[in-house]
Amino acid sequence: MKARYVKMHTGSRAAAVHLRYLQRDGVTREGSPGELYSATADRADGRAFLDCSEGDPRQFRLIVAAEDGAELSDLRAFTRDLMRQVERDLGTGLDWVAVDHFNTAHPHTHIVIRGVDEAGENLVIAGAYLAHGIRERASELVTIELGPESTMERQAKLVREIDQERLTRIDRALLREAGDAAGSVIDLRTAVGEPRSDFDWQLRIGRLHALERLGLAEEIATGRWRLVPGMEETLRALGERGDIIKTMHHALTRHGAERGAEQFAIHDRRESLAAPIIGRLLGRGLGGDELGDRVHLIVDGLDGRVHYVELPGAGADAANPPIGAIVELGAERGAPRAADRNIADLAHQSAGIYRPADHLATARADPGIADPEAYVEAHVRRLEALRRAGAVQRLDADQWRVPADFVQRAARHDTDRSQTPSLRVLSALDLEAQIRSDGATWLDRQLLARDPMPVVQSGFGLAVEAALEHRRQHHLAHGDARHVADGGVRYRRDLLATLERRELARAGGELAATRAVPFQMPAPGKTIRGTYREAIQLASGRYALVENAKEFTLVPWRSVIERNLGREVVGLIIDGGISWQIGRDRGLGI
Repeated sequence: MKARYVKMHTGSRAAAVHLRYLQRDGVTREGSPGELYSATADRADGRAFLDCSEGDPRQFRLIVAAEDGAELSDLRAFTRDLMRQVERDLGTGLDWVAVDHFNTAHPHTHIVIRGVDEAGENLVIAGAYLAHGIRERASELVTIELGPESTMERQAKLVREIDQERLTRIDRALLREAGDAAGSVIDLRTAVGEPRSDFDWQLRIGRLHALERLGLAEEIATGRWRLVPGMEETLRALGERGDIIKTMHHALTRHGAERGAEQFAIHDRRESLAAPIIGRLLGRGLGGDELGDRVHLIVDGLDGRVHYVELPGAGADAANPPIGAIVELGAERGAPRAADRNIADLAHQSAGIYRPADHLATARADPGIADPEAYVEAHVRRLEALRRAGAVQRLDADQWRVPADFVQRAARHDTDRSQTPSLRVLSALDLEAQIRSDGATWLDRQLLARDPMPVVQSGFGLAVEAALEHRRQHHLAHGDARHVADGGVRYRRDLLATLERRELARAGGELAATRAVPFQMPAPGKTIRGTYREAIQLASGRYALVENAKEFTLVPWRSVIERNLGREVVGLIIDGGISWQIGRDRGLGI
């Protein structure tokens, strides 16, 4: 059994993220999502549980895994019996929800307990009871149902532990024995405490030889062994690594893929990624001991390796990429904004000085910009935000000093302040869906890129190469590309913009059939005003549906707008992006 308590913070989404991941796909025997239950309900309402938990000082989280859990007739009934016993021991009723998982060798149950008792007072559980008491109660219940464990069963289980690369019961016995000896030396020639049986002696000597192969023990004389300092921590780390590798194999198997162990890359969560990881999302779940709020992602990379990375739960959940999506992890900077490029270009023409007045004159001469004043004001608001971050300097009301690396600084600023600095969804669609799509996909950006992302000709890289060729043939068949004399393929000049417009027109038309107002295609320089209704995921990206009394439109979605769901928003469409103005007197450029 594992247990911990987690401090709760008002407004934090961590508890919701944890509960959501406990109910993720693939945890039941049938591979379907997990189902919450409680003391009285077979289908518990997770949202109601979280609402009631708002304001609780803490939350207790347990994982109960009976060694012979597969033999229990009803894991849910066992959990309810255990929690009734815990309530009797603590002398109070508890508010809890649980979910059973069958995605490992041992079926196990996650239990989440509110941090208040039945009177609404702070719930305090002694550390010794968390560490040992609940385990003993669970053991008693298993014994009642399955009967006492025979000597042969116990010995067979211990023999199986001899060669395991994890901390075992034999190791704990050795560590206790070494703790009573000088220099962590175990002398198998003498007995410590009760006389040692032949079986126990053989068990210890077999395990010590296994530890020797791992470099964690050495025989200093016949029958005398020294345990290497840090042995326990090393074995725990090996056990965790073994669990991670099993998880990675399971994710690959679900996708019908195979990779060798040499292609696995497990990244330490305490270290930053040396380089961005780009690839297909194979799986996700709770990280580490599954009691905390970190989330692991398994990514089949373009570099030919399969990566295991842990991220803060709120960050991974905010991006919420579906399995099969193309993602980027650990990017050093975000994609440059069109507004930042505009500012950099104008400043470059004026020896590093950006002047809003000059920009306004240029905007007024551009027939594609309907509201030049609002257009330039959006750029000034962006500069003001970057000034507070130290990326630019304001000289006076109409002059800004812009450094030569302004675009890079602005992108780093966006990455640093983002809720999800380590995860970016490049495409929510898998490769097969991208091949057939009428929108602007990640595959299209790869086809048109001057410096496409390097792809290793193995693993997922081979699948990407095949998908790129299928997408190329798709464009040739639809008249968006043609063969040229040198044998290559030339794409229409505005391919990405054309594909995006096509998809928006189709999606807007389909949505119009379900709404009371018609769809209006977004146009650069146009100010939109209406109620933000929902986010729509398309191949070309994620879009916000904004609706007023006359029409609705689809504009690029940004995370900052999500808190205004159901409220009126105002924004100016600029160069494929949008500058949102939230509130009458203050704006936020995106």
